[in-house]
Amino acid sequence: MPSTAPALRVALADDSVLLREGLVRVLEDAGFAVVGSYGDADALLTALPSLTVDAVVLDVRMPPTFRDEGVRAAVRIRREFPAIAVLLLSQYVELTYATELLAGGEGRVGYLLKDRIVSLDDVRDAVTRIAAGGTVLDPEVVAQLMGRRRDPLQTLTPRERDVLELMAAGRTNAAIAERLFIGVGAVEKNVSSIFAKLGLDETQGDHRRVLAVLAYLQR
Repeated sequence: MPSTAPALRVALADDSVLLREGLVRVLEDAGFAVVGSYGDADALLTALPSLTVDAVVLDVRMPPTFRDEGVRAAVRIRREFPAIAVLLLSQYVELTYATELLAGGEGRVGYLLKDRIVSLDDVRDAVTRIAAGGTVLDPEVVAQLMGRRRDPLQTLTPRERDVLELMAAGRTNAAIAERLFIGVGAVEKNVSSIFAKLGLDETQGDHRRVLAVLAYLQR
């Protein structure tokens, strides 16, 4: 019989028992192996060295202050365990936290609103993509991040801005084409133009998609 790939191993932290148990159920139903479930970020960080984990899912606000514990834990995990992907969940769009999470530009990160966790396909897609090195941003997060600045990329056309927004949400060129009702070739031309206008050359490889978004946010 052909062998199947092992399930991605996920650990999570959320202070709400009901939400935590719901996330465990959603993740397991989506085909992941939940190897740890914790009520706060400190408990997850303490356990992490003894776990074999591909990705962690963290609430942004947890005890004791209910402010940025999840973000600080995510930054520490990215620094100390760079092979582990990090997905932050939040009740609201918190732009400072989203920007801090993206600051490195290396990928393997995600930021989603909790209200989006209603589809197994969405959860499976998000965790799979960040574990593979990608970046996943909730469309509402992308919209607010892009609207936060005053015309930092004046050279982008309206179509290029649409493409950049969908790139930031982690969409492939084919998915962008379907969403904008244009051909894949047209998307590729817009992406190439965005890269050129932002000074991102081919030596930066696949990270150019992430760097394109970061160039926008950091101007």
